[in-house]
Amino acid sequence: MKTMRKKLSIFGLTAAMLIMIIASSCRKEENFNTDSSLKLEFSADTIFFDTVFSTVGSVTLQIRVFNPTNDYVNISSVRIMGSTASNYRINVNGMSGTAFQDVEIGPRDSIFIFAEVTVDPGNINNPFVITDSIEFLTNGNYQYVSLVAWGQDAYFHYPDHPETQYLPAYSLVGGTWANDKPHVVYGYAVVDEDSVLNIQAGTQVYMHNDAVLWVYDGGSLRINGALGNEVIFTGDRLDEYYKDLPGMWGKIWLSAGSIDNVIDYAIIKNGRIGIQVDTTGASSNPTLTISNTIIDNMSTAAFYAQGSYVKAENCVFGSAGYYSLVLAIGGDYDFRHCSVGNYWTESTRSTPALVLNNYYEDIYGNIQIRDLTNAYFGNCIIYGQNADEMLLDAYSGGGVFNFTFENCLLRTTLGTSGAGYTNCYKNQTPSFNDTENGDYSIGSGSFAIDKGSITGTGTIALDIAGNPRISGTAPDLGAWEVQ
Repeated sequence: MKTMRKKLSIFGLTAAMLIMIIASSCRKEENFNTDSSLKLEFSADTIFFDTVFSTVGSVTLQIRVFNPTNDYVNISSVRIMGSTASNYRINVNGMSGTAFQDVEIGPRDSIFIFAEVTVDPGNINNPFVITDSIEFLTNGNYQYVSLVAWGQDAYFHYPDHPETQYLPAYSLVGGTWANDKPHVVYGYAVVDEDSVLNIQAGTQVYMHNDAVLWVYDGGSLRINGALGNEVIFTGDRLDEYYKDLPGMWGKIWLSAGSIDNVIDYAIIKNGRIGIQVDTTGASSNPTLTISNTIIDNMSTAAFYAQGSYVKAENCVFGSAGYYSLVLAIGGDYDFRHCSVGNYWTESTRSTPALVLNNYYEDIYGNIQIRDLTNAYFGNCIIYGQNADEMLLDAYSGGGVFNFTFENCLLRTTLGTSGAGYTNCYKNQTPSFNDTENGDYSIGSGSFAIDKGSITGTGTIALDIAGNPRISGTAPDLGAWEVQ
């Protein structure tokens, strides 16, 4: 009997263990969520490592990953996209590395993932911003958390205010940007109402992908460059392949109501829109006064103004994927000794270098007229590789459309002998020196030499290079005076 009871006891224990194993196996299989639409939730979509290191730096930050379902979730893969070559490492469930498989999270539970970066900011070959991402693969779905660290010693302006109804995540900027270190803009940097941002001569500003410098209603931007000590705006990717690519950042945006903006001696390149100026407010002063500035290699437009008040002299509005200079929805404009040249080579361009316009279509399909009260071009060059680089888009149903081209060299098929044209020249090459490399100065054989007028020059005493404006019998056309 003892033996029989012993056998029954062993049999019962074995059966119980089998039942537990089977039940456990069934529980896991039944309770794991396999829905292909399942999405994990994260405590943040980007981890910013904002410490500026003085030596080789190592910082650890964390992110929380949530399972929003009532079932278990198996994350098939958690990995750093840059793999072992990345500056980043992660720690998952106490294990450090760059890739992990089959990470489980219980129902309505979460796990912490710790991320670490090692950067030597003294290495001048680093990009200013070092990015990577953590990839999560769950039930066939890929999700990502961005990793962002500063690679060099600089002033970094990154989003520290949450998204609002009107703005994505943003930072507030103002005061004076010093020129002792570069400035790197990540996201939206906003000059708020009643604030002024002064940028010193020689300052280098590196814009991250999609970055925007936005001067808000009531705010002002003052770029105070100097000859040979210009303020430079460009993308923050400095490696050879990216450093001269267009479209690497967003734009400088002077929004409606911004006031008394001044830009002198700046070089703005490699973005989407160099400068956008929106409808002016009640001020009698120009929304923007811009001088001695080069805007070039933009994927959309070098300069885009809408119903604004702008004065420009000794400026270059260079190559862009669509337009070099757009003055749309009316406004008041005065451009003197400016060179407009669109020699875009990244793709086929069918749009003109210059557009003037005095209307728009609203969201209901209705035409809204905005008067172009004045668009004056004196001693300017408007040229490019297309047969017609000018579009004068006046609304046929009415509205003011006043323009004047005085002593200008134009690339166009339009007639230039009627109203709005005085002593203009058509389709004679200006002989820009090297448009492929952003040099829009003219050579000694240029047709533009001595074709200007004193009226068009006005009070401009020097050209963009600091040379006297009249070196021959009359001023040259465009931003440069041949000496």
